[in-house]
Amino acid sequence: MGIKNFLRALRFAWPYRYRLSISFACALLAAGLWSLNFTAIWPILKIFGTGQNLQTWVDVSIEKCQKEQIDPNKKKIDELHEKLAKIEREQVGEDLDKFKRHTAREMATVETDLKSAHDELYRYHIAKRFIDNYCPTDKFQTLVWVLLIVVGAVFIRGFFEFWQESLVGAVVNLCQFDLRNLFFRKAIHLDMSHFTDVGSSDMMTRFTTDVDTLSTGMKTAYGKVVAEPLKAVACIAVAAWINWPLTLTCLVLVPIALLVLTRFGRMMKRATRHLLEGMGSIYKILAEVFQGIRIVKAFAREPRERRRFHKTTREFFKKAMWVATLDAMTSPIIEIMTVMAVAIVFLIGAFMVLEKPTHIFWIPLADQPLEAETLMQLYALLAASADPIRRLSNVYTRIQSGCAAADRVFHYIDKEPNITNDVNAPTMERHQVDVELRNVCFSYAPGQVLLEGIDLHIKHGEIVAFVGKNGCGKTTLLNLIPRFYDPDHGSILIDGIDIRSVNMRSLRKQIAIVTQDMFLFDDTIFNNIAYSRPHATREQVEAAASKAQAHDFILNELPLGYDTTVGAEGKKLSGGQRQRICLARAFLADPAILILDEFTSQNDPEAEIFLHRTMHEQRDGRTILLITHRMHTLEIADRIVVLDEGRVAACGTHLELLKTCPIYQRLYDVQQQRLVA
Repeated sequence: MGIKNFLRALRFAWPYRYRLSISFACALLAAGLWSLNFTAIWPILKIFGTGQNLQTWVDVSIEKCQKEQIDPNKKKIDELHEKLAKIEREQVGEDLDKFKRHTAREMATVETDLKSAHDELYRYHIAKRFIDNYCPTDKFQTLVWVLLIVVGAVFIRGFFEFWQESLVGAVVNLCQFDLRNLFFRKAIHLDMSHFTDVGSSDMMTRFTTDVDTLSTGMKTAYGKVVAEPLKAVACIAVAAWINWPLTLTCLVLVPIALLVLTRFGRMMKRATRHLLEGMGSIYKILAEVFQGIRIVKAFAREPRERRRFHKTTREFFKKAMWVATLDAMTSPIIEIMTVMAVAIVFLIGAFMVLEKPTHIFWIPLADQPLEAETLMQLYALLAASADPIRRLSNVYTRIQSGCAAADRVFHYIDKEPNITNDVNAPTMERHQVDVELRNVCFSYAPGQVLLEGIDLHIKHGEIVAFVGKNGCGKTTLLNLIPRFYDPDHGSILIDGIDIRSVNMRSLRKQIAIVTQDMFLFDDTIFNNIAYSRPHATREQVEAAASKAQAHDFILNELPLGYDTTVGAEGKKLSGGQRQRICLARAFLADPAILILDEFTSQNDPEAEIFLHRTMHEQRDGRTILLITHRMHTLEIADRIVVLDEGRVAACGTHLELLKTCPIYQRLYDVQQQRLVA
């Protein structure tokens, strides 16, 4: 599965294919120059070994090719023709046909050798023309020119390598940009149950560490996997052109190396997956401790959290060391195999240079005895191919790490929300009749029913309060109205229309929520209030703040007024201030349905009185649903719904419930005792 998801990630580079094509061309040119650099060893060895300049060398080579290859082969062909003519005159029958076939095969072999010799002579004549016209006759000057050409080639190769790496880096960063944005778009549209089940720390790990690991694998795939094999292939191609049997001998250990890499790659994939999971555990502890730092300090539990973090990071360290060990082992093992192969070839070549054979164990290795300079050039090319192979040693392990990360990233990207928005569904008109819940049942997990058989009818413009013990399902029930969750059974209707049959955006635009966690973004007061209505004017924002009893403290108590930054999660403000800003944000949206969850829990009595008055003023044109544990807040409610163990225990006014509902009476008595205390 991992390689499939990794290939999906690689396809993110398709929009940038032209950059990749240019990078491939640069890699191809750099590989060619890499191999040509090592061919310079041959003229250098010739200059030092024989004392000849290039002009003398090419003349001697032409003469040698003519005398030792072309002339003997021509003479042999003539002898075969004469022998064949003589036999034809003297013999008849089957022996003649058999001899003709044998002679024809021998003649074909000699003609092939003669053609090769003519090709070699042709190359020498081309080289002679270039050497006579452009190369100096002085041996030292020749050496200087050879070295200057090598330096120039290295400079040009560096130029192409730079652009290859730069273009690949740009493509990978663009892919990472697209991947993160797709990941975020998919994640932000998942339903609430996913966030409550998984938590934010695991998603943060996948957004950061996993995507970075995947990007490293992609950069390896588009970078080293392209550039290094091209270098190795270029060197091996030139070496094969010089002597293909010896070069083929060097490649004997390749299948063994691939087997080792496959084994290490599988181990690396498992180890990387465990490592990424360990990073998720670290993120989880950090998120919990930093968000709950007041609790940690209040109970003096810093030592416990240090021990917990130390234990988790030690486990992460062990996993990271195993990954590092696997990564470190791969390169030496492949390098040892490469050196062994090159050493075997060098020993065989040295034997051919010293003993002058052309066959070993009846295996043809050369048409003619191998020269020392040719062997050294061959050895240099094979050694040059070993360096790219060594660099490739950790490529497979990095790609396997990328595969493990790709599995974790695409696991989230492929998730589909349980609650989806049908863009083709009809748009809901502004609520103006009623809200009805019919036999609503809901559970977060199968078999654990939280709400059962809820039947409620709420008229437009009513203020309805929900009370009950903690865990009785008040918040969950109101979370069903904006479709944060869908009921397992039953239905919710607004103005007679099932909310699952309408466009979800049009539904949620009619609803505003003030939750008890009072979340604010690390932004200005103005932007936090305007979050519900991004194009609101300053006058509209200030009017909403005035309704929420927030305008005065914003202007009088905050240094920059509406331009004051509230800090992470609004921590620079008091609880009451945060709550009023959240309420102002809800008022600015002008919702048809306003849901308030403990909206006055952090306010002082005076501010609470003003907020109650505001609720009465804002009730025209909207339905207000509120959850509260404060009995005096219930004074603003037209009706009170008492929930008990997921069911509606009673519904009525404050006075009616005091007379008829024992559960409500107990809640009232407990609240009165707290007030007296």
